[in-house]
Amino acid sequence: MVTSRIAVLGRGAVSAGEPVLRGDDLGVLRGDGLFETMHLRDGRPWLRDAHLSRLARAAAAVELTLPPRAVLVGLLDAVRAGWPAEVEGALRLVCTRGPEGGGPPTVYATLAEVPAASRRARATGITVATLPLGVPAESRTALDWLPAGIKSTSYAVSTAARRWAQRAGVDDVLWVSSDGYALEGPTANLVWLTGGTLCTVPAASTGILPGTTAAWLLGHAGELGFDAAERMVTPTELRAADGVWFSSSVRGLTEVTALDGEPLPRSPHTPPLQKLVAFPVPDVEQS
Repeated sequence: MVTSRIAVLGRGAVSAGEPVLRGDDLGVLRGDGLFETMHLRDGRPWLRDAHLSRLARAAAAVELTLPPRAVLVGLLDAVRAGWPAEVEGALRLVCTRGPEGGGPPTVYATLAEVPAASRRARATGITVATLPLGVPAESRTALDWLPAGIKSTSYAVSTAARRWAQRAGVDDVLWVSSDGYALEGPTANLVWLTGGTLCTVPAASTGILPGTTAAWLLGHAGELGFDAAERMVTPTELRAADGVWFSSSVRGLTEVTALDGEPLPRSPHTPPLQKLVAFPVPDVEQS
């Protein structure tokens, strides 16, 4: 295991045990902050510019002033310097509102090895259960005061969903709207294949997070002979699909092998899709 790292804007690299946040930082007190997590491969952050652009859009939505992009890139470069090229990394950039009562934003980056469980899931797949979100699919975007589709440090709902998944004995959950549409997972986008079309859920109308990995995958679907589309989908329709996956920056493309306890056939399209996004897949026995 490679030692995790932290670098703080204005301070550079700090030891893992050194304080980074003030006790009155609004990121701690209120979850008032943003973050992006990138996959470090061959020592370089994959889709870095797409992640930074998404961060900038989110910052504008919540009126959080960010340092210039070149400064953020420099911080990412500082924390990844000398990282072993053969080791997958999870590179996280965090920007909070800063101290209560006013002050500059707190900005820091962390880097850690991708967990073995995340790497293993690419080969074994994951079991998923649907979980009601309690609102109609398009309700969030109808509220012009509510920032939607951002990676906020306010993670209470996502964390509660992951705890529920653990109690339920599944690997992950798929949020479903009150009008019956599948949306996203707590830390992943939904991708599925049907009739030769690779699909994901439209972020613009539902307020889900617009996934960088999912967008890249659909943008290159033609290389495998697939069309690409954003569509609404129900869990019943997913069970009839030619493949269902969760996509995320660190875990990559992971096949859903069971939905609400019902096994889904392993898709022959998983290996070529994973090769397309070029995430390393461990050589483990599939079940």
